Order: sequence, then C-alpha cells, then structure tokens
Amino acid sequence: MKNVISVQASILEGLQQLCRLTEQDTFTLFVIDSEQKVLGSLTDGDLRRHLASGGSLGDSITKAMHDRFYYVRTEQELFEAAQQLRQDKIQLVPKLDAEGRLVRVYDLVHLKAYLPVDAVIMAGGRGERLRPLTDTTPKPLLPLGNKAIMEYNVDKIASMGIDNITVCIRYLGEQIKDFFGDGSSRGVRMRYITEEQPLGTLGAVTLIHHFEHDVVLVMNSDLFTSINLEDFYLHFIKSGADMSVAATPYNISVPYAVMQTQEDKVLAFEEKPTYTYYSNAGIYLIRRSLLETLTRGERYDTTDLMERTLQQGGKLTYFPIVGYWLDIGTPEEYQKAKDIIRYLNHTS
Repeated sequence: MKNVISVQASILEGLQQLCRLTEQDTFTLFVIDSEQKVLGSLTDGDLRRHLASGGSLGDSITKAMHDRFYYVRTEQELFEAAQQLRQDKIQLVPKLDAEGRLVRVYDLVHLKAYLPVDAVIMAGGRGERLRPLTDTTPKPLLPLGNKAIMEYNVDKIASMGIDNITVCIRYLGEQIKDFFGDGSSRGVRMRYITEEQPLGTLGAVTLIHHFEHDVVLVMNSDLFTSINLEDFYLHFIKSGADMSVAATPYNISVPYAVMQTQEDKVLAFEEKPTYTYYSNAGIYLIRRSLLETLTRGERYDTTDLMERTLQQGGKLTYFPIVGYWLDIGTPEEYQKAKDIIRYLNHTS
C-alpha cells in the first residue's frame, strides 16, 4: 500500500515516500509495525513541522506521527460516519481488524460513498439478438464510447466503495476474466463463478460463499444506467425491505378520452391520459439471509425470489430510477446507448 510506511523508517524516508505519491493521491501515511498493526498517522505537514521545530532528517518517523487517529472496524461504521469525516477534513481512514492490523485504507476524497454491500454482476448471457457482434465477443465487452459496456457498471460499483465483486460468467467467460483480471487495477477484488449450465437470472448467486456483508447488490452486466446506488441503498435500509427492485418507468399514453364506468353509467372521463407503470430494471438489493434460503446450484430467476418473498410475508420494495436506463439487448438499444454516451461526452 502506497500510504503505508514502516515504524523503522526515518523522517527522510517519510518525505521520500510522500514525494513518490502523485497529484491524485492523498498525502497521508500510516505507520505500521512488523505485524501490520497501525501505530499512528502523519501528513507532509507533520514532517515539515517536525523539521521546523529542530528535528532532523535522521529522526524516527514516530517523532512526527500522531498516535491518536480515526479508524473503523467495518464498512458500516464508515458509511455512518463518512459525512462527518468529510466535514472534519479527514481524507484517509484505515480499516483495522480486531488486533489493530491494517486491512485496507479508504479514500474519502476520490470515492463518492462507502456502501457496506457485496456486489454480483450477472454476465453469462449469450446476447443472441446482438449477433454477429457477439459471435466472438461477449456482450458485456462490446464497446460503448471509450469503455466496454460492463466497465460502466464495474466503475459505478467501485465508486461507491464496494470492493467485493463477483462476476457470474458462462458464454465466452474467459474473455471477461482476462479483461478485468482480479480487479486490483480498479481498486476492487473481482472473483468469478462459472455456470456449467444455465441457472437462470439468479441461480448462479447460490454458488457464491464469500459474501462479507448482510446486503448483496445483484445487477445485470449489460445495463447502461444513471441509477444512484447510494440512494438505492439508503431507500432499501430505510424501508426495512428484504429485497428491493430498481424500477424504470414505462409510460402509456391513450390518444382518446378514457371513461370511468359502473355498469352502463359513465361516472367521469379523462381526456388523453398518460399512465405510468414501473418495470423491473435488473438491479436488486437483497438481504444475504434471503439468498441463503435458496438451494445451491438450482435454477432460479429473480422473479422466483420476488414471488417467494411475497408469499412468505417478506417485504419487497421498488426504487424508481431517475435518469436514463437501457437494457442493451438489441441493435436499436445498443445504438441508443451510443447516442447517450456521445451526448454525455459532448456536454461534460
């Protein structure tokens, strides 16, 4: 980790390490011992102040560090405290285990949020309607602007501080693995589950046993959307839902006056009304305990889990997407996504 320095380092070595950071980095170091336990933190300002007060470059780094610093044990702690931390101008926050060892460092400057969520991206489909484009390239890797389709979703998830991502693959899945690798270049951990046989839109999730949080985000890989995942999560938690479905509005305009009737009587009429319905957008937040009720390796669709949740008295909610949403399944939808990207790039 570039923001970590050994307790055995000198002030000079601390300055040298800070000089190796780039303008995109935060100039804070965490001092660790041989067991990876965090002993303190320091900034470039701390080092300069030490030298200005008569210290020397050969002094131990501990002479300038602060042994009282803010840290968290869980992502939930960070999620709850993130707003206050930003107000206090705290830029980096270490996550420590029960023994005080460093697990990871959270950057409050460059990421939008930190959601205590695991993510699953469903990327096993063949993309039949986009042939011949998908004959040799999996649909999630088709180009959209200067990225692949799935990159937008991976980057959106990563921007929320969600770093445990599992990708469920099947058709040309090795290309997806090769493209994203272990995710380290994007600051996340990416693992892969291969469907040996089609398991529906949710069944592959039953093969995953490395979830770290109580809530799981499941989404299709071929979506192009402006959904705000932080708002989606906040809505899910506030509602106390077991499962929540992101929904996209679908408007139907009737070109005639619509009558409200009872038997043969007209009670009222509305001139050329528009009705709004909400459709499943292929993005879900699900309690892990609910997923654990599913049988490993069996075929499931998300609609099966939705129906089961309702039948068993669970709470199922929906979250309307504000902005754009496209399921890139046809050449026409693919072209629409390209047009949106061209417009966004032109106006940014």
